[in-house]
Amino acid sequence: MSVSTHRESSYGHHKGAQDVVALVDDLLGKAVEFAASDIHFEPTSSELMVKFRLDGVLNTIERLPKSLSDNVVARLKVLGGLLTYRNDIPQEGRIQVSGPGDDDVIDRRIAVFPTIHGQRVVVRLLYKSRSLAELNQLGFSGDIFAMLKGIAAKNQGVLLLTGPAGSGKSTTLAAVLRQILKNWPGRSVVTLEDPVEIRIDGATQVQIDPHGQMTFPTALRSLLRQDPQVLMIGEIRDAETARIGIEAGLTGHLLLTTMHSGTPAGALLRLLEMGIEPYQVTSSISAVLNQRLVRRLCDNCKKRVASELFEPVGCDDCFGTGYKGRVLIAEMVQLDGQLRKAILAKADLEELESLLLSEGHMNILVDGHRLVGDGITTQDELNKVCGIA
Repeated sequence: MSVSTHRESSYGHHKGAQDVVALVDDLLGKAVEFAASDIHFEPTSSELMVKFRLDGVLNTIERLPKSLSDNVVARLKVLGGLLTYRNDIPQEGRIQVSGPGDDDVIDRRIAVFPTIHGQRVVVRLLYKSRSLAELNQLGFSGDIFAMLKGIAAKNQGVLLLTGPAGSGKSTTLAAVLRQILKNWPGRSVVTLEDPVEIRIDGATQVQIDPHGQMTFPTALRSLLRQDPQVLMIGEIRDAETARIGIEAGLTGHLLLTTMHSGTPAGALLRLLEMGIEPYQVTSSISAVLNQRLVRRLCDNCKKRVASELFEPVGCDDCFGTGYKGRVLIAEMVQLDGQLRKAILAKADLEELESLLLSEGHMNILVDGHRLVGDGITTQDELNKVCGIA
């Protein structure tokens, strides 16, 4: 559902520099107020569209006159410390501004990209995570929660988290690390992240600069000589990082990391495609956790349509979307004997998926059905997130 505050008429009459400054400040402030994760400034042939990503979905907030487009982009560039006179190249930076509610904001990243209709700008907002601090607060099913606690107790092995960007993987990793630090306070915990999004008391956190000399592989090799017991790598992006990480999991370290993949079986095969030997995968991977975030129905306006089913309506409290906040759905695969044999035999994706199905594996869609039954989300939202037409 698209929402709009219909301010184009008022903004269209005010084109002075002070009005543009106030407009941009207002949009940045509104984004924080509604906990938007991203702000898109998208130029078209006739206007500048402003969209907020709310609970993972883009919503149109403003349709500004084309005449304001260059001034709005220039103001954003100034805030981000970018070159205002270069309109032909991509630029990236950080916005340093303060305003109401900004105590909850860790970082604002800005990315500018030239298009045929002008410069497109995206501002990403990173927030402090206050409520989702502990593993038992994330909403995992009882079985997955128990398995994660078991993984946290291990001294070595690899826990691999999969899912698309924005599926809550960093929050889950931070919660598992807090579980370890709380129950085993003497363990040495080190993280490598790009960037450090969530502060974890008791852990040594290292920020990797993707454009600098300290890459993930370089930092990981050095850290293994720093006597860590628990390592967290923000993401496995290349074969070299995967190889070093797998070796760490085989040599007395507990490694937590993420990878972009749609399913647990797909993640295991991707490791093989990166050149990791099948025996290394079966010996090092303790479990694969695949997760998504589905939008939570707004408690203020949701409408009952059946005994246990609700539908979204939309109100001022949820910005007219019918949803407010998101909730986790997940599936977790632990490597048992049959799965290890299949990997060693270099089974393909279809064979691995069939094996999991025959063993009664509860996939992510099944996990989501409990939330539909509890009136927390809708079947349409679940199907959309799981990629079902």
